[in-house]
Amino acid sequence: MFVGENPIHIEANADIAEVVLMPGDPLRAKYIAENFLEDAKLVTSIRNMFGYTGYYKDTKVTVMGSGMGMPSAGIYVFELIHYFHVKKILRIGTCGAVSKEALIGEIILASEVYSESNFAYTYNGYDKHVVKSSESLNKAIMDVANVKNLRLHVGMMTTMDVFGPYVDCDKILGRIPKEYTILGEEMEAFGLVHVANSNNCEATAMATVVDSKFSDVVLTPEMREKNLNDMILLGLEAIIK
Repeated sequence: MFVGENPIHIEANADIAEVVLMPGDPLRAKYIAENFLEDAKLVTSIRNMFGYTGYYKDTKVTVMGSGMGMPSAGIYVFELIHYFHVKKILRIGTCGAVSKEALIGEIILASEVYSESNFAYTYNGYDKHVVKSSESLNKAIMDVANVKNLRLHVGMMTTMDVFGPYVDCDKILGRIPKEYTILGEEMEAFGLVHVANSNNCEATAMATVVDSKFSDVVLTPEMREKNLNDMILLGLEAIIK
């Protein structure tokens, strides 16, 4: 494996904290930095993938975009761990609900993630289709959610190589082994967790439900912002524990 002396996709001299919140959208990283962190500074912007470092309740935190899909997320997760020695990574994203249990606007926390992708096999020969999130990080999230009285669905998510609403999602879900109960689908969590697990870093993923195969509800911009803010604060409180 070729690994250069310096990262390719993150500024080599970037000031990166040991704990990272990772939204997919770099502009959401900017939003979080400007609205939730103190003394936040832009520390990397290669390819317009923004990373900011600041403080939340006196704890140094980095918020870094991952882009869309496992290949993009995997690059940033690896560089954060290998070059900057990050200890915890928490994905905060959006997803589509594929279970009636999770309603639009609610949060899903991945205890495990399933994917039929060959991402993990290509990465390092891992031939299973399920990865487990960090139990300690998940416990911290559940404890904070309980204190804040936030409804949190904990269970398995699935990561797909395609954007769910644009394909026959039911056909894909139908191929998943029946013993797995999937709560939501998205595009990054499996890759993020697998790369972190393979490099001794704690990682998990949670996502706010923004669409559902069981509902025609469309969140207004105001509702979307409020629900995403709940998840952001949940993530920040948990990752500094």
